[in-house]
Amino acid sequence: MTVLVGYVPSPLGEAALRAAIEQARFRDEPVLVVNTSRGDAYADPRLAQEADLDRVVRELVGAGVPHNVRQLMRGRDAAEEIAEIVETEDVSLVVIGIRHRTPVGKLIMGSTAQEILLRVPCPVLAVKAD
Repeated sequence: MTVLVGYVPSPLGEAALRAAIEQARFRDEPVLVVNTSRGDAYADPRLAQEADLDRVVRELVGAGVPHNVRQLMRGRDAAEEIAEIVETEDVSLVVIGIRHRTPVGKLIMGSTAQEILLRVPCPVLAVKAD
């Protein structure tokens, strides 16, 4: 079993990473860090840079948690990528960061977190940034 964390280089991603480390230690499971981008924009703030991923790995190593990091750019959104991984691998928990959005904001922009919650068959832990 594995704890999967949807990581973005932001306070939400950092909160999700901390929660995933805590859950992995509690469950005695490794962490799979997943960072995705459609790859269709010149600049995507959700795409982690090499320095971001190096820091994530240092944090996981420092916590003594076995881990794997995947950065995917296959033209699909994060919810699709995470759902596929959950369906094909032994994932016990998905950890994601969430932010407050107005009902109109959800209607116009959609919600990756909501799509993940609805699509994956395993438990999802949604955390807010400090």
